[in-house]
Amino acid sequence: QVQLVESGGGLVQPGGSLRLSCATSGQFNDYSIGWFRQAPGKEREFVGTISRSGGSTHYEDYVKGRFTISRDKAVNTVYLQMNDLKPEDTAVYYCAVNRPGGSFYKPEGYDNWGQGTRVTVSS
Repeated sequence: QVQLVESGGGLVQPGGSLRLSCATSGQFNDYSIGWFRQAPGKEREFVGTISRSGGSTHYEDYVKGRFTISRDKAVNTVYLQMNDLKPEDTAVYYCAVNRPGGSFYKPEGYDNWGQGTRVTVSS
């Protein structure tokens, strides 16, 4: 199955910003895309999702006001803008394609997972 490709991770100081990219390819431009993250020893958790049109987004409480998801279908890319980063944001970040009829907020509702991009927030 086709995988999405995440990029843009790296090392950043607390309070800094990063923009992650998710290369979807054109075949997924009419699907909702989700962002998840997983820290070592922890379960994968929901970060946020963007609708098929890009007109609506939903976020988990711990990133509201700091993270923004957007999409640019002209370049087949979904973005996760991460501002005011905190050490507890350290994780591998993944994007995935929401399965029609699947949960918007749980990993089991998504397919085509990428290999992730690592974000480390440390001083």
